[in-house]
Amino acid sequence: QVQLVESGGGLVQTGGSLRLSCAITGSTFDPEVMGWYRQAPGKQRELVASATVDFRLKYGDPARGRFTVFRDNDKNTESLQITNLEAEDTGVYYCHTVYETGGNFWGQGTQVTVSS
Repeated sequence: QVQLVESGGGLVQTGGSLRLSCAITGSTFDPEVMGWYRQAPGKQRELVASATVDFRLKYGDPARGRFTVFRDNDKNTESLQITNLEAEDTGVYYCHTVYETGGNFWGQGTQVTVSS
């Protein structure tokens, strides 16, 4: 059973930085795509960033040059570095994987709260 576990969330001040991590267990194959999504209060979940197995990167609208996604196929992990945090970055960040077979999985989410 594939499981995704996020970590690294917390309370951060405006202008600060944060690094979120996602570890995958129970997976025999490398996910075709590993991504990060964010769900802000009262809003729909949206793509922040993703990386394919051959390291093609994609960034969603929320990224705006302040988000960087990292992927390590050897360790089966993914990270999201966020700099110059803004209040609008507050939300629950989810790790997501898509496999070549079409299967996809979500982590339980990690809360990020940005305070001024």
